[in-house]
Amino acid sequence: MSARDERQSLSSRTTSLYDYALFRHGIEPQDRIPRRGYPLPDGTPPEPGRKDLTWEQARADVTSALTPLLADPDPVRAAEAVHRRVSALEMPHRTLRALTTPLTLTDEDAARRTARRLTRTGTEAAAVSVGIALLVRLGEPEDVPCLQALGMLRGLQSAATAALDPLDRQAAALLVLRGQDRSEQLAPLTAAIATGDAEAVRSALVALPDDPRAMLFARRIAEAADLDALLRAHPGDTGLLAVAGRLLHRMCRQPDHRSDILDYLPAKAVYTHFVGQAGLPTPTPELHALLVSTALDLHSGPSALLDWDPGLREALLDALERTPSGGGEETAPRLADWIRRHEPLPFARRTAGAVPGGPPRWELAVVQSDAESSAVETRILVDGLPLLPALFDKGPGNAPEYLVDDGGLRAGPEPREVQLAEAHCTEGCCGALYVTIRRDGTEVVWGDWRGAVGPPPPEYRFDAAAYDAEVERAERDHSWCWPARRTARLISAGLREQPDLLGRWDLAPVWLSTDHREPHTTVVRLVFTSPDGAEDPHGNPLRLYFDWRLPDDGSPPQERAAAALERIAHSDPKGFAPLARGSSKLARSLGYSWSQPGVDP
Repeated sequence: MSARDERQSLSSRTTSLYDYALFRHGIEPQDRIPRRGYPLPDGTPPEPGRKDLTWEQARADVTSALTPLLADPDPVRAAEAVHRRVSALEMPHRTLRALTTPLTLTDEDAARRTARRLTRTGTEAAAVSVGIALLVRLGEPEDVPCLQALGMLRGLQSAATAALDPLDRQAAALLVLRGQDRSEQLAPLTAAIATGDAEAVRSALVALPDDPRAMLFARRIAEAADLDALLRAHPGDTGLLAVAGRLLHRMCRQPDHRSDILDYLPAKAVYTHFVGQAGLPTPTPELHALLVSTALDLHSGPSALLDWDPGLREALLDALERTPSGGGEETAPRLADWIRRHEPLPFARRTAGAVPGGPPRWELAVVQSDAESSAVETRILVDGLPLLPALFDKGPGNAPEYLVDDGGLRAGPEPREVQLAEAHCTEGCCGALYVTIRRDGTEVVWGDWRGAVGPPPPEYRFDAAAYDAEVERAERDHSWCWPARRTARLISAGLREQPDLLGRWDLAPVWLSTDHREPHTTVVRLVFTSPDGAEDPHGNPLRLYFDWRLPDDGSPPQERAAAALERIAHSDPKGFAPLARGSSKLARSLGYSWSQPGVDP
């Protein structure tokens, strides 16, 4: 029988998805697995769904249908009944899995046996999904091979990964990398991992491009490659150490989810390897920058929240402080400038612990993530530990322009609510973190939290004199700022002091900062609203947005900002700032081409 005939025969409903997955993997050249996984035997049918089904009703239906079956001591009988019931539910598989995982189980052993029967002999994706969802809670090491095989099938990868994570992190990570690497930059690494050859894995890892699309999966790369074991086997391997530093730093980033470093189990061991070896002898400028980044992460970033053994984090910071400089004439100017501005931060203000029974210590740190990014966050430390990563997992602290400038964190006579962090996708999508700041005699109080993850945060009471001194110090400290960002801040301050500069042109400032991909370019974003109050079909005012970009030309920020303000004073920015986006109707009325990029047709 030909491979094609065999494939057709395997689409029969009598063949389990587990056997089908093993077959497909066995006949593929070089054991290749498509990025989205192998299609199911009967293709990839649309997920069933009931538009009138609410989440509450779905939960009730799943509970009613499955709970009695999962207590049946006969797994064969129970699995057959589950097959019939889930087909009748006509529910999306993702919803079915989400509702199955937390079910109350009266007999976990019986449910485990049924789950194994479903995953090994199930012929339909819905029933197999129920089995995988149960193994998220009930799985044991013997279930790993089956879950690995099912994870190769389209639509089952994420569920299999969730079940594998507590059992075999390396296997789970490999599924993630194969299924989500759209750039295919990780293909050589995943192929090497599949061979089990540690030397091939090391070579592929060292050759990994330092590209954001690859580094997006930093934790999974480290888990799949068993980075901890590689570092132990190859001490002093500078190429491997550099990759380890990049992966650790990327895991500390918090763009729109909980920082991955907090879920990387060998994090403390890998930090110890990296810090102990990377600075010897004299690091390259790039490696020196990684060491500075590591110090910032350990001092005020999410990795400070790991369950450190007493004194270990402090010892690593001490070692980093003693690391020889990697600078020199060959260092790129932007990298050298970033190192110069950030190298003192983790060490300059380290103080002793809080006094027992006394008010908590607090301090502010402003950090630019790296030399090639304009991302800047305000970090708030309480008793030497970062506060925001512990309370909010959708994005880092807001930029200093929002929190520090113009007394954003000052404690006035009246309580004031302050946004400390916002979700990367905007507050309207995934929320934001707020605190109310008030003065109470000799103390400043932070309380009435909104948007925090987990249990409600406690009320913090700080010594008012120490609090005010720290706010004033942060407001005066612009050492973190580079010229283009300084120019933006000065222009913003000038527009606040002279609101008529833009008002005369019927414009308002929207955003003044630096370009995300070109941090040495100042961007002044202005908005023009239709003066006749015209609205679009959704009831929103018609607007045009203009982006005025000012690349750094080497002149002092004060001169560049003064020149920009002078130009706005004498010329309508709508005449020289390019139109970025907005209403085509309004654009045409002002003589702009509606076909310009960013303008709604």
